[in-house]
Formats: sequence, C-alpha cells, structure tokens
Amino acid sequence: MNRDVVGLAEIAALAGVSPAAVSNWRKRFPDFPRPVETLRAGPIFDSHQIRRWLRKHKGVHMAHVVSFINLKGGVGKTTACVAVAEMLATDWRHGQEVLVIDLDPQTNATTMLIGEERWKRANAKHHTLATLFEDALEGHATKRKFDLEHTLIQGASNVIGEYGAASPGSVDLLPSSLDLIDVQDRLALMTSGQFYSNVPTDILRRAIRSRIDEYDWVLIDCPPNLGIITLNGLRISDGFVIPTIPDHLSTYGIPQIVTRAAAFAHNIGEPIEPLGVIISKFREQSSLHEETVKRLRANEDELHVFETIIPERNTTAEAAEHGAKQTFRQRYGYNGNYDTFRAIARELRELVGDLEPAVA
Repeated sequence: MNRDVVGLAEIAALAGVSPAAVSNWRKRFPDFPRPVETLRAGPIFDSHQIRRWLRKHKGVHMAHVVSFINLKGGVGKTTACVAVAEMLATDWRHGQEVLVIDLDPQTNATTMLIGEERWKRANAKHHTLATLFEDALEGHATKRKFDLEHTLIQGASNVIGEYGAASPGSVDLLPSSLDLIDVQDRLALMTSGQFYSNVPTDILRRAIRSRIDEYDWVLIDCPPNLGIITLNGLRISDGFVIPTIPDHLSTYGIPQIVTRAAAFAHNIGEPIEPLGVIISKFREQSSLHEETVKRLRANEDELHVFETIIPERNTTAEAAEHGAKQTFRQRYGYNGNYDTFRAIARELRELVGDLEPAVA
C-alpha cells in the first residue's frame, strides 16, 4: 500500500474532536473519503484525502499547495511564483506563512530568494532537493544524505513589510540544485523497491509530509516539462497555475499540461485543480498579445484566466537579483507591480476558497 493512512483516532486528533464525532461525519457527509481498507482494528483512510476534506468542511488548518508550471522557459513562471510568495508573506492584508519549493534545476527561485553565494554554500553541503532525489535513486534507507531540517531555509526572503516594518508572515525555501538536471533523467529508471515501496512520483511528499501543514501556502516552482520531478510537485498539490506570455509558443503546451495533470490526478485518485492561466510579460502595444489574451478568455469555460495581467516591465526582470533587505516596492518597482501582485495573490486565495471574493 503506497500511501499514508490514518485511522479514526488519528483523524479525530487532526480535527481536535472525538473518534465518535468522526464516525458521525462518515454517516452525515456523503463525500467523506471512503476507507482504503478495513482492518480488524477499524477502517483506515488515505491521509491526503482526509486532510483536504477536513480543510473544506471543518476549517481545520491545512496548507494550500499550488504548483507553477509551463512547458516553455522564460515566461515569467519563477518570478510569478516568488513574487506571489513574497506578497502573501509581507503584505499586511495577507500575512501568510509560505514555503517555496524549488524543483526547477535552473535554481532561479532559489537564487532570487537567497542569492547565489548562499545557494553555493548550501549546494556544497548537499543541502538541496537534489540530494533527496539522489537518495531515492540509491535506494539505501540507512545511508540517506538528505536532511530536511538542514535543507529547509527559514526566513529566506529579504523582502520586508511596507515602510520598513517587520514582515507579518515569512517565506521559507527548499532550494534546488543544478544537479537535478542529471537526476531527473535517471529517475525514470528508478527501481520500484520491495512491495513497490519506492514510487518515483512520491519522493517529495514522503520527505516533507511532517512539515507541510506548518504553512498557510506551499508554492512549487516546477521545471519546464512534465517529467517525474514535476509530477512530484503535482503529487502534493491541490492545484496548479500556468504563467505564460500571451503568444503562440508560450501557450501551445497549455492543453497538454491540463490533460496530463488530469490523467495523473485520476491515476492517484485525488483531485488536482487547474486554477488558471496567469498572463505575464504582457505588452500593450502588441496586437499578438492582445489577440492571444482574447482567445484565452474566450475559452474560460475550459480554463480560468486570472483577471490581473502582469505587464512587461524592466523592474520585474531586475527583481530577479537578490539584494539587501527591502520592501516589495523597492524590489519590484514603484510602477504598479505592488498592486499587480497583490491582486494576483488575492485572486489566488479567492480561487482556493481562502478568501471571499471582493465586492465590486
């Protein structure tokens, strides 16, 4: 059985109620997850399905996990991921605890958050996610090198609250490594292990499950492909967003992403919701960009398009440089980026039911 399971007592402990209350929920709610197996001691349930159900119905604190995906590089995916993370943490309207998981071997999210020198030191000590996947390839549980506590970088972002105030939330980081380029190719050949215990798409979930609900949000910067490392991100995600430049090459792979994610969700028996497309690097003077946005919005019944559009601005590109402590406006510019990313962060929270929609 390749899944984490919980019994009635564990569910009750998660929800802060009695086991009798959980038994009552099973009778009252038709959508309560079905047991994966019934033992002499009682039914056992998939813990991930239980977590989602408790958050939806009982308001139990569980992290919202969202992957950022596009099959093409250079579309503003990483910038959107990091900027939304920093907005969620530093804006007083949000004040969220956020974990960024950098699965992209290009390490751009990592260097945006901690800078190249700090990343080099972490990489030299094998304190990156590459070590996690290398351990899985080695297959020796007693010789694991990955250490979650040492790899997790707390307070990674240098962005602080407005006017120099302390940030109301925080951004932590699980950093990437260039070594993932080699690792992701080898994962396809990974052995399944005794009793099929080593599932290649389950490596990340098994490693971080003990810490994930310490956060309000987990944002995952995925590689520009639909390989096993990206599927590791989707495996723990409630949903995904697709940042894209509004042109043919950047939007061409969107249907493939949605279809592959749906097939993967069906395979694991858990929903992974396509939350929508985030338009980035938009040029108002480009008729191609305007027509592409119109085309995407015309198909909103198939895939939502975020209301807020990220314009192409030099200050957005320059924000990729890691610097001294600064406010969001200082990092991303004073020409509207603050309002842009604040609106995207709010829309994301509305989409997952974390906030009521704003009244027009």
